[in-house]
Amino acid sequence: MARVLASVRFAIPLILLATVGLRSEPSAVGQSASPDPAGEAAVVQAQAPLPDATYVGESRCIECHAQENRHYSETTHAKVFRQNPAFRLQQFGCEACHGPGSRHVANALDRTAIIGFTKGWGTEVPVQNSMCQNCHGGGTRMHWPGSAHASNDVGCADCHNPMQRVSTANLLVRPTIAETCFQCHPQQRAEFQRRSHMPVPEGRMTCTDCHNPHGSVTRPLLRADSVNDVCYSCHAEKRGPFLWEHAPVRESCLNCHQPHGSNHDKLLVSARPYICQQCHNPPIGHPGQFYRDGQTAAGALMGVGQSARVIGRSCQNCHTQIHGSNHPAGARFQR
Repeated sequence: MARVLASVRFAIPLILLATVGLRSEPSAVGQSASPDPAGEAAVVQAQAPLPDATYVGESRCIECHAQENRHYSETTHAKVFRQNPAFRLQQFGCEACHGPGSRHVANALDRTAIIGFTKGWGTEVPVQNSMCQNCHGGGTRMHWPGSAHASNDVGCADCHNPMQRVSTANLLVRPTIAETCFQCHPQQRAEFQRRSHMPVPEGRMTCTDCHNPHGSVTRPLLRADSVNDVCYSCHAEKRGPFLWEHAPVRESCLNCHQPHGSNHDKLLVSARPYICQQCHNPPIGHPGQFYRDGQTAAGALMGVGQSARVIGRSCQNCHTQIHGSNHPAGARFQR
């Protein structure tokens, strides 16, 4: 409850920032922006997350943080804030994100005197995120409240590093999107190492091709309304509509496939024919017993009878159109 109240307490000033006329003409390129006590800067001062502090200017920050400034100067944030700020708040440079710094200058050991963006600093995650949302609101982030990441106190700074250019895009904390996600998702990292996997390790796709880390209407943060819709964005030939539909395919691709990686062919959850036999029991269709490993080509070497229905693509040797068929005689997905 305390965390909720804190997020509400800090969200109200941010809303006011957007409604009291903060936006103004950008300053000249390279011109340092200093607070104007008689103008709109006074309004900013009154509504800042640290209301008892005053702005001291970016030059005061650089006096102690020269190393950070060297890294920060290479980032998109620095170039925008210093050369072409979109509105008044961005002209305050470091203090646009960290809040007014007079209390921090007076006592650098007081962690409540400024907003920090690390786990060890102590600033509440909703407060950190609210500062980012001053500029990065709406769009793909409109579903952030209530999302899996927001509910688990994931901060913007857990994935992004606005102070240093570590990645080629998006100011990530790791060189690639996948490496950033793997910080918290080791299970998915292991699945991508299996012999059949989505081409994420090869760099041909990224986690964000399927997921929206900033929020979605779905629990796994998918970029579409369902798993199938995500898969169809690349596998359009499986979409249909088909004259003869395969029920588990229509229900969910995950009935047969692992989304990240599998040790079976085609990311299957089980090897063929056993994946088919989970639904198709012997009395239906082909008579006789379940196909077993002794009927494979390897089993034939041990003197066991080999079955042509087990080797190769197994059931799909005959039922080739397993995702659906539009052939008038394709009721068994053979055409």
